[in-house]
Amino acid sequence: MAAPKKGRKSPGSQGRPGRALAVIVIAMVALIGGMFLSGHTTPRLGIDLAGGTSFTLEAKNQPGKPNAINTANMNTAVGIIERRVNGLGVSEAEVQTQGPKHIIVNIPKGTNAKQARQQVGTTAQLYFRPVMTTTTGGKTKQPSSTPSPSASASKGAPDKGGQSGDKGKQQSGSPSPTATTQGRAVPEALKADKTPTPTPSKTPKGGETGKPSDTSGQERLAKDFAALDCTTRAGRAAAAEKAANSKPTEPVLACSQKGDSKFVLGPSEVAGTEVKNAKARYETQGGYGWIVSLEFTGKGSDQFGDFTRKVSSQKPNQFAIVIDGEVASAPTVDRAITGGDGMISGSFTQQSAEELANILSYGALPLSFDIADETTVSAALGGEQLQAGLIAGAIGLALVVIYLVVYYRGLSLVAMASLAASAILTYTIMVLLGPGIGFALNLPAVCGAIVAIGITADSFIVYFERIRDEIREGRSLRPAVERGWPRARRTILVSDFVSFLAAAVLFIVTVGKVQGFAFTLGLTTLLDVVVVFLFTKPLMTILARRPFFGNGHPWSGLDPKRLGAKPPLRRRRPAAPGPADTKEA
Repeated sequence: MAAPKKGRKSPGSQGRPGRALAVIVIAMVALIGGMFLSGHTTPRLGIDLAGGTSFTLEAKNQPGKPNAINTANMNTAVGIIERRVNGLGVSEAEVQTQGPKHIIVNIPKGTNAKQARQQVGTTAQLYFRPVMTTTTGGKTKQPSSTPSPSASASKGAPDKGGQSGDKGKQQSGSPSPTATTQGRAVPEALKADKTPTPTPSKTPKGGETGKPSDTSGQERLAKDFAALDCTTRAGRAAAAEKAANSKPTEPVLACSQKGDSKFVLGPSEVAGTEVKNAKARYETQGGYGWIVSLEFTGKGSDQFGDFTRKVSSQKPNQFAIVIDGEVASAPTVDRAITGGDGMISGSFTQQSAEELANILSYGALPLSFDIADETTVSAALGGEQLQAGLIAGAIGLALVVIYLVVYYRGLSLVAMASLAASAILTYTIMVLLGPGIGFALNLPAVCGAIVAIGITADSFIVYFERIRDEIREGRSLRPAVERGWPRARRTILVSDFVSFLAAAVLFIVTVGKVQGFAFTLGLTTLLDVVVVFLFTKPLMTILARRPFFGNGHPWSGLDPKRLGAKPPLRRRRPAAPGPADTKEA
């Protein structure tokens, strides 16, 4: 008979279970340590649990662009809106597409809802337009060459700015977050200039800064301007919609965001897409205070230089920053701003400067949007729902434990220890995924975790039943644990693969909160495989060596008599013939 080859394990080989248990224990300790070191000990909660505001944006078709609503533009819009919202300091906002033309924006509790709505709602394209006429407080103004309020744009130590000859134009105090900033735009390199270079005033010819050259067009525009009422919300909304839907090459009427001013604006010569960067900062030199610095692209630098050269030579020497059909700021300019850098100064507060910089940086979108729905979720309601979900999970877990104790007796300890290991891994990973990838635990995710209890328990039951089948065939516990593992392993892998595949498909084809359910289900399914292979199986191998389980104690759940075991699978050797038999033979 040939000797068995060395290194090949028999079906009853028990391996080294201590190593596998050490690996998973080390992993759990590392995850727990990482959780405490990160400073996060609880999962990040979604808007339905923590409370907050949810916006649904609906994309609109733009004139002359029938196919503008497409996947590429929607994804671009999501990225820009997310940067704009995060520019408010909201690091936990969720922005994602839903269907072909909707974007869902979830902003957690603690964020200024009005300010966030302004940032989310102002999603049309951004344009720089020359101001042809402006009216403040119901009176038409022809701004002088000295802006109000403003900061000097001279070299040396700049002064704090001059007063306008028209008192009606002076804004009292700092503007509100939605107020039009009547400041001054100057080249960044000349912000310390003490004496502004005088520019001779001249009236441009028709078309030089976009003014309509035909008399009928001017009369119609003047008539519409006189009838425009920016003091009412309805009037501002109507003007904004009409301006937003107009072509960039057409003159438009527009209101300030606060409604205290109205404008006749010429065609746009610079689009917001040419703004490379905009930042709000506090300028201590010269008493400027809060300013907004601008940086343009190469193409935008040339365009903005030509644009400001034209605007500075006309009256009023003022241009408007128009977003979503409303004037966000209307600074004056007294010289061409070349080189691609400039700054806007005025009576900014920190908040108003940051908001204008945010709009300039992230305001240019490929699509226009309407706020189709706005929902405010209270934290109290989310807390009640979370409490109900946790109660449901506790009841389900209790029922599983009762079933395991009654039916499997001592084996239930193995199952409960495995469930505890799975719970530790799931909790720590969810906590770490919050700051890591922005994962937020919402109600569907809680449901996925509850469903995972059944999936994990099912894996234990499959393995326990395979072991019992081997004992019924007459084998002792130690070989039964090893011989039952290959068949149980195949069943567990196939079952978990199907569950993970379903979770992956659900995550891909769905949007919104349902993805939380799919993500949690997929995560816990993977962890089930890890726990069964590295914890449950090695633990059973170790316990099989203990007399309580190895000898089939009635409370071990592996009693051969209770399981109806067959006699041992051993063939008795025939008895050797005795002397009497020999004589007969």
